[in-house]
Amino acid sequence: MAEGNVRDREVFEEREELDERVVDITRVAKVVKGGRRFGFRVVAVVGDNRGQVGMGVGKARAVPDAIRKATERARRNMQSVALVQTTIPHAVEGQCSGARVLLKPASPGTGVIAGGGVRAVLEAVGVRDVLTKSQGSANALNVVRATMDGLQQLRRVENVARERGVPLVKVMPFWRRGE
Repeated sequence: MAEGNVRDREVFEEREELDERVVDITRVAKVVKGGRRFGFRVVAVVGDNRGQVGMGVGKARAVPDAIRKATERARRNMQSVALVQTTIPHAVEGQCSGARVLLKPASPGTGVIAGGGVRAVLEAVGVRDVLTKSQGSANALNVVRATMDGLQQLRRVENVARERGVPLVKVMPFWRRGE
């Protein structure tokens, strides 16, 4: 019995350190014979601020239930992201439907230059210096999915250097080459 309590405590502590953010709450309607039934769709992002992030969508008749579902799904869908200290290793463009998000690495001290869903995803994953541009659709769900797509396209600096057969310094971001 004590072993079960230890495991429960570990799961609880793990939950404590995750950064949960609700990005969007949208009221949706289902048309039925008697009229409309209203519900809510919630987009949530969960990250550990150290290179792991997940996105989830929850739907329910009440907002708290939809938020709970979205955060649970985001926890289950956590993925690892390649980072270089406080920024991303290279520029990348993510797409989802009509939404396009351009992510560019930035020198230390720049901050997260992003808005809405893009900012929530990048801060949850642990990026502190990045430049972004969101183009096309402003649909919050598609913007978050496009950001996640861009983050999944990132490649680790070590892997790129090994594939090209060049020293690690050649593929590092320009401000890190002097270190």
